[in-house]
Amino acid sequence: MTHARKADGRLGEDLAASFLVERGFRIVARNWTHRLGEIDLIAERGGDIRFVEVKYRNTLMFGHPEEAVTGKKLRHLARAIECWLEEQAAPPARYQADVLAITALSGRPVEYHWVENVYG
Repeated sequence: MTHARKADGRLGEDLAASFLVERGFRIVARNWTHRLGEIDLIAERGGDIRFVEVKYRNTLMFGHPEEAVTGKKLRHLARAIECWLEEQAAPPARYQADVLAITALSGRPVEYHWVENVYG
């Protein structure tokens, strides 16, 4: 991955974390990695856990960011979530997977498209 793509990914995750914190979430982990997958953000609010896949675009040349969340990506996310849950001494009673698609086009306000509970 190029340095520019890593920087864009980091910016997208920073924006997503701020978006969630503004809505009362606490960020539990960023870029949680297991050999079977990665979770961009893990957030908690009121005992509920959200596993958040972040997609960021600063151009629409390759489509809207949420279009990059494929069935294959969701299966990888599901495996990573299962691994995270298995590692917890007391797994949460309530959790879900969300996608937070962020579009930051030059000269325009940042747009957020939060797709909650993408499987379940």
